[in-house]
Amino acid sequence: MSQQRQGNPPGNAGAVPAFPDLPEATIARLPEYLRALHHLAESGSETVSSEGLAAAAGVNSAKLRKDLSHLGSYGTRGVGYDVALLIDQIEYILGLDQRRAVALVGVGNLGHALAGYDGFASRGFRIVGLFDADAERVGKTINGLPVRHIDELGRAVVEEGITIGVIATPAGAAQGVADELVAAGVTSILNFAPCVLSVPAGVDVRKVDLAIELQILSFHEHRKASLTALPGGRADDADGNQEAVGS
Repeated sequence: MSQQRQGNPPGNAGAVPAFPDLPEATIARLPEYLRALHHLAESGSETVSSEGLAAAAGVNSAKLRKDLSHLGSYGTRGVGYDVALLIDQIEYILGLDQRRAVALVGVGNLGHALAGYDGFASRGFRIVGLFDADAERVGKTINGLPVRHIDELGRAVVEEGITIGVIATPAGAAQGVADELVAAGVTSILNFAPCVLSVPAGVDVRKVDLAIELQILSFHEHRKASLTALPGGRADDADGNQEAVGS
């Protein structure tokens, strides 16, 4: 495995601490900035204004400038941000220069789709192990990787240097898988199972629940329908004030 880079981010020596303490909201937006920057680089752009990058990332420019100031990037008046340099800085902060090894547990319909997704490699991740408890799935090959039995998970984590585990199992199996990942030394988990995991302090869990996202969208559809159903297309907002549809 590659060694962690020491010191300051590339091209920005001395501007910020070796690893800045970023607000969670800023961390959540950095991948959006990075996606937009890669698109700009692919289109041949060498610089971008804060307004242009903000529009591409779907945020307002003031928020973007504040986020990037945490990285020590302030841009150049009349020129904007250096696209290549900003990509390097954000990839450094997100640790994407290390090509992190990932284990995927559960290769049902969702897991199979995740295992076949080529986009992980271009974004700094290597899926190095696929695992399942179903004997009919074990031994099959997905995207060039054989599916191994879950019993091999602990050994593989150590041998492959796996630091991130992705759980795509049914809810009933997810906690047991999380326990095995943690016991093997994995300290970051992406959980697609529709359940809440219990993990010790020091282990980070991100939960992706597609049904919850659909339910949130359903709320917005319900709200829009309620607004249009009222006379004049107006409705009381949460504070009891009237608001017009589309305002």
